[in-house]
Amino acid sequence: MVNVIINGKSVSVPEGSTILEAARIAGIKIPTLCYLKDINAIGACRVCVVEVKGARSLVASCVYPVSEGMEIITNSPRVLKSRKTTVELILSDHEKKCLSCVRSKNCELQSLSKELGCDENHYDGAVNQFPLDLSTPYLIRDNNKCILCRRCVAACHDYQSVSVIGANARGFDTHIGTFFSQDLDKVPCVACGQCINVCPTGALREREEIDDVLAAINDKEKHVVFVTAPAVRVAIGEEFGYPVGTNTQGKMVAAIKKLGADRVYDVNMTADLTIMEEGYEFLHRLKNNGVLPMLTSCSPGWIKFVEHYYPEFIPNLSTCKSPQQMFGAVIKTYYAEKQGLDPKNIVVVSVMPCTAKKFEKGRDYQSASGVPDIDYVLTTRELARLIKREGIMFNQLEDEDFDPALGIGSTAGLIFGATGGVMEAALRTLREVLEGKSFENLDFKEVRGMKGIKEATYNIAGIDVKVAVASSLSNARTLLEKIKKGEADYHFIEIMTCPGGCVNGGGQPIRTAEERNNMDIPGLRAKAIYDTDAKSKLRKSHDNPVVKELYENYFGEPNSHKAHEILHTKYVKRGL
Repeated sequence: MVNVIINGKSVSVPEGSTILEAARIAGIKIPTLCYLKDINAIGACRVCVVEVKGARSLVASCVYPVSEGMEIITNSPRVLKSRKTTVELILSDHEKKCLSCVRSKNCELQSLSKELGCDENHYDGAVNQFPLDLSTPYLIRDNNKCILCRRCVAACHDYQSVSVIGANARGFDTHIGTFFSQDLDKVPCVACGQCINVCPTGALREREEIDDVLAAINDKEKHVVFVTAPAVRVAIGEEFGYPVGTNTQGKMVAAIKKLGADRVYDVNMTADLTIMEEGYEFLHRLKNNGVLPMLTSCSPGWIKFVEHYYPEFIPNLSTCKSPQQMFGAVIKTYYAEKQGLDPKNIVVVSVMPCTAKKFEKGRDYQSASGVPDIDYVLTTRELARLIKREGIMFNQLEDEDFDPALGIGSTAGLIFGATGGVMEAALRTLREVLEGKSFENLDFKEVRGMKGIKEATYNIAGIDVKVAVASSLSNARTLLEKIKKGEADYHFIEIMTCPGGCVNGGGQPIRTAEERNNMDIPGLRAKAIYDTDAKSKLRKSHDNPVVKELYENYFGEPNSHKAHEILHTKYVKRGL
């Protein structure tokens, strides 16, 4: 431990702590704009400066280490003046359209400006003007609102190891962009949206589809079906003031019904269907010397990553569509036939924690009925904005259930929302199918948790099945490189694009850097999922009565010819 004095008070902190960390231990908040724990401690924004006795100039607390006897002042007139000046200079080259900005009231620059008493027009002068990058179906880049904090650059590099963005030019002309300043659709971006989640302003946002959804709801000729993902229900409440990790499924369903949806279903049902298709595909590969390890296919950012960076592993990918795409396919084939509806008049709106789902719905081989399986994708944030726009008082709604019968999903499908969930759901089914009996203990805790890479071996029916789980593409890259070098031997691997899985997806509610640095946000959301699973009576995909009905009366059996036509897909090699 090291003894320091902060604002006249003595405090003991671990050796190696920065001043920023020491101040927090002392109960003192130092503001930051660029700092993000573990990935972006660069001292670039100069907002976190403090005085240190003996130092000639102010120092950046996020990178400055403490030492024995150090005396620190975090709130002197000199410090506060410097912070205010810095923020006012940032504002001088910032597009101040706060009233129409998607991040208004959830903008770290806006909050800090108010906190420091800044005058947004104190420094008038030249202002950069950048064109919007509207090239992708999932993301809008607006450098007019960028503050050059480089958090997005760090997320792209450290979380995902794709590094398609960085600082271009120098001096006043510096801006964040791609190599050779190409549009985003011309580079191997994986559409994950993690850059949006870490951005402190409105410089990055998802490509919104709210108006399209409202138009469909108001079109009397359209039959509008909403389907929601597991991770949405444990996060959307945050947009309405609920604590992180609150499951507001009932209110979410009630709100969507008030929007005017004809049906509201749970994608957990096709998560169960995915387990059946993927599980039997794995068994076929295992018994027939197929390509192993088999890699899961339900995370579209991961699929795009393989297509760009590791095309040699395309044969290892499961051919199953994701649960989102499977649901759209089932709605526009089986459901359309049952209801006597023309698939062209059905609009499927998917609510996802993910921006890559917006890219996925436009992929080739995702049109089982001849029209796109999914019409529109709303992120968790977009659904919250839509609910607010329509004047629905979310907090006062009475809980409602998903519509029968396609709204029935097991909690094996629910745990898809957390890293390790797909693997655990598959293991629950594989073990019972291979051993021909039911088990009471359904927990495979070795694959749970927020650790980036998890490995386990399970003896199932006399076979040692070696599995691995990774979340974030940097960890996926580590696994793939080990396999290429012959340093690892697995049968089955689950990959989730985002750190912690879908609960931390690029379309989830945005939390401030202060919250991200000091709370286990994905862990709290995942806990809500596992708590629900522990109390459930339907915890196995193969026990889902809707799934049984689909196979008995429509698909025949898992991996049948008809199942392949509707529920499976193909991949393509993409350039770098």
